[in-house]
Amino acid sequence: MSEMNGFDSISTEDKERLALTGIQTDSLEGRAGSFLLVNDHVLHAGSNAEGVEVMMIEKALEKYAWLSSYFWNVVPKDKDEYTQYVADHPQRGYVIIARKGAKTTFPLQSCMFLAGDTIQTVHNIVIAEEGAEIHLIAGCASSMKTKEGAHYGINEIYVGKDAKVTSTMIHTWGEEIEVFPRTASIVEEGGTFISNYVCMKPTKMVQMYPTAHLRGKGAVARFSSVIVAGPGSHIDAGSRAILEAPETSAELITRAITNGGTIISRGAITGEAPQTKGHIECRGLILRDGIMHAIPEIDGRVVDVELSHEAAVGKIARDEIEYLMARGLSEEEATATIIRGFLDVRIEGLPDALQKQIDDAIDSADHGF
Repeated sequence: MSEMNGFDSISTEDKERLALTGIQTDSLEGRAGSFLLVNDHVLHAGSNAEGVEVMMIEKALEKYAWLSSYFWNVVPKDKDEYTQYVADHPQRGYVIIARKGAKTTFPLQSCMFLAGDTIQTVHNIVIAEEGAEIHLIAGCASSMKTKEGAHYGINEIYVGKDAKVTSTMIHTWGEEIEVFPRTASIVEEGGTFISNYVCMKPTKMVQMYPTAHLRGKGAVARFSSVIVAGPGSHIDAGSRAILEAPETSAELITRAITNGGTIISRGAITGEAPQTKGHIECRGLILRDGIMHAIPEIDGRVVDVELSHEAAVGKIARDEIEYLMARGLSEEEATATIIRGFLDVRIEGLPDALQKQIDDAIDSADHGF
């Protein structure tokens, strides 16, 4: 059960911001568990799903001594200046433990909310034991009143044998917020890790490069990203998979649009074991002058690997718009239809609130035609 209940303390305006990230605030009945961090204060932590615990990291470390071996393990504290900054400050964040065989009907949700001009430091740990299945909606946002600030987030994810973890991270930061997530996962035999990332709102800086280590035979990782960068936004986002065991596979898919901002889309797969497969696909649209830089990398180190990559950057073809206009759509409707199809990367478990956000952003965008 919940240790605290702090969603009622959030203003109506801020609740609307959180809804854009897929976070449910008025009723938690459709969530298996929830966590809310505002600046560096935990206002809510708890689970109502059998076999699943959602705890503040401080309490979790006090309760389970063995957790220390998962702490700064897959993300080293000296990785860079941002991880070291988090390590040098009091730990704030959550621990989610899905016990052996536990499966949630509804998703879990975590919210990292910035409500002031400050640096938010976060350290989260997710552990899915053998056969467990969970879906986590990670909504990150700032209030309308927050003019400047930063978020440094550490996420360490452990997917056990035949377990499945789906993580959908949705960013709705302000135009002057800088964000530096550092995420890595370990996937054991037969495990599946699915990572979805969506950023549709202007953000000053995002720098992230989550890495999946596939250490067990038959482990799978899938990364899907949807990114839109407006003027003033610099988004350096990518994903990496290291195929360390036989019969592992990874797929990295990105759809990116610049309306005047900078997008650097990185993707890398390293094949270190035989009978492994990996594919990277990045497609970008330039709707208004900006920078779209795709960097796919494949690195095969043994004989029996199959790795491929595909990257394309361009604009909407005029003949596609005219084709739809000839069938009764206006130019704006035709453009929106094409972009909506372009952004469809089949994100698993996409919240209704986020789908509406994407549709509204596409329909209201100035496409530059």
